[in-house]
Amino acid sequence: MRASLLQIAVDPEESVDSRRRRVASLVRGQRGADLVVLPELWPVGAFSFDSFAEEAEAVGDDARGLAHGPTCEAMSAAARDARVWLHAGSIVERTADGRLFNTSLVLSPAGELVRTYRKIHRFGFDKGEATLMDAGEELVTVPLPPTPRGPGTTLGLATCYDLRFPELFRGLTDAGAEVLVVPAGWPARRRAHWSLLARARAVENQSYVLACATAGTHAGVEQSGHSVVVDPWGEVLAEAGTGEEVLTVELDLALVARTREQFPVLRDRRLGLTAPGAR
Repeated sequence: MRASLLQIAVDPEESVDSRRRRVASLVRGQRGADLVVLPELWPVGAFSFDSFAEEAEAVGDDARGLAHGPTCEAMSAAARDARVWLHAGSIVERTADGRLFNTSLVLSPAGELVRTYRKIHRFGFDKGEATLMDAGEELVTVPLPPTPRGPGTTLGLATCYDLRFPELFRGLTDAGAEVLVVPAGWPARRRAHWSLLARARAVENQSYVLACATAGTHAGVEQSGHSVVVDPWGEVLAEAGTGEEVLTVELDLALVARTREQFPVLRDRRLGLTAPGAR
């Protein structure tokens, strides 16, 4: 499978509409890839909290393939034109009852919205995203069909701060995920954690990790960049710098099964253990 990660620079001087058009053009330029991945909250900026409510969008019924918001519609057209599976990063979703979610969108090569994922772990502790948005409650996987280049696979979806919670990724692995996709707006001051955690999630789940970050500055917060592709052995296959960049990597999807067979660590898990005195 050929995967392209688009590390988008978020410039506060660029309007959301302009960035939406620019990113759609970048997606169209990835024709020939099987999967394209965008970062977290790239339309508005992950730390642009004051703009969340203003830029929030509706999301269509993913079971019926509807795309209602402007970002989803633009990305739907771009995916269809490029004939790629598109993880369109995430947007600020507003539901019919007025709640906000950090919601990822996955579109098919026909431009259909096939799945959404609402970020489970919200960052900020007692401010920012943690207070402005509701938390998702569902683990989400997305089966991808075979391509002329190789077999199909299953994506497991997570977003940014989720990367710090290994139990989420183990749940995705148990649900059949072989490629873990993590869009992010990760701060530059914790860049070392970003790289370390991406590799850790790959090693412990014996899966590919596609971790796509933003570049630039969001509301004065410098972004990490350094989008990275990690294989099931924890080897870094490609890593971006700090500016806007496209990473394109060929993934040997059969490596996941080979790794799990040759080094079957997952079968040695011991579940249901209790701490002393907990009984």
